[in-house]
Amino acid sequence: MLSVADAYQQILATARPLPSETMPLAAAVGRVLHQDIVADRDFPPYNRVTMDGIAISFAALEAGKTTFPIERTQLAGAVPEPMANAQAAIEIMTGAALPPGTDTVIRYEDLDITDQPVWQATVRGAPPRQGHNVHPQGSDQTAGTRLLTSGQLLSPAEIAVAATVGAATLAVARRPRVAVVSTGDEIVDVTETPLPHQIRRSNAYMLQAALTLDGATSDIFHLDDDLSTLKTSLPPLLAEYDAVLLSGGVSKGKADFLPQALRESEVEELFHRVAQRPGQPLWFGQRPGGAVVFALPGNPVATFAAYYRYVRGWLRQCQQATPRPLVFAELAEAVEFKPALTYFLAVRLENAPDGRLLAHPTPTAGSGDLAGLLAADGLLELTPELTHFATGTAWPVWQYRG
Repeated sequence: MLSVADAYQQILATARPLPSETMPLAAAVGRVLHQDIVADRDFPPYNRVTMDGIAISFAALEAGKTTFPIERTQLAGAVPEPMANAQAAIEIMTGAALPPGTDTVIRYEDLDITDQPVWQATVRGAPPRQGHNVHPQGSDQTAGTRLLTSGQLLSPAEIAVAATVGAATLAVARRPRVAVVSTGDEIVDVTETPLPHQIRRSNAYMLQAALTLDGATSDIFHLDDDLSTLKTSLPPLLAEYDAVLLSGGVSKGKADFLPQALRESEVEELFHRVAQRPGQPLWFGQRPGGAVVFALPGNPVATFAAYYRYVRGWLRQCQQATPRPLVFAELAEAVEFKPALTYFLAVRLENAPDGRLLAHPTPTAGSGDLAGLLAADGLLELTPELTHFATGTAWPVWQYRG
């Protein structure tokens, strides 16, 4: 059987870069950037005042002057006119551009201001240095500096930076288009009341929800366990979508027709079994030059594990997203698992006061225990080389919350 690592590499090798599309800035959040963004001017673009108070020449203060006549008031957004008298001051507000002839700002809290006999300010607490309470022009970034790089996922922080440089539109990756297909005669829609021998199709809605959060668009379909139906219905989906996610029908049961239907739909099988639990009968293939197919096990925990371990990474690769570093969590208690398989253990995650990410095992009652995932935040990936996993050992964790 194929190892988890080898299976993942084969999956990533099929990821074809999705084309770029141009989006308005406000609609680009959550998308993968397909261009570099550079500073169009210095950050900040002027010597920016950071406190309300008065702007003065530090040299006058050093010469022993403590009381300054106030020439005028300058608000944020006003043109910074030069100070006429080097021995005077300008009342100034946070965010304003520092006027020529001044280099230091003293905040209101360190001043006594009076308008009798003239409008003036007396300094009570001398600033420690020249340039105090001034954010110098270009001290954050200089014009021409690359601020955002192609491949970044656009969060509100990146949107703010793009807005600052006037990027009203952004080139981003087209969203992956995915068909989610549940299979099985025992499955009915969520709106129906199942008979005692039936279940509602939760896997399809789980996959669609996960795809939405990961930036893909998707449509849900259902196909019965009938070879003729599968052979007729699969080719249009393979032609229209970037990927087809199938749930169920990939094991070795008498009604598991999917592998044959996929072969007859010109999908090349790349692998069928992976040395893991849950989800050993994972099928993966690709139509030459076209869609990829993830045929996931029907048991919900296995479907869950397969999506977060394999599908999510493929989606990011297609969008040319910058790879994310692995997240590791420490086992909060020892675990035993004897089969020589990679084990995806459901865990509840806790941030310890010392900064460690702790993983508390919350094992499900088998791969059919969908409700068992409610107590967990992610799946800890335990190596097949061990049977005892000690408290305090760290392992990769695939998170599905937060």
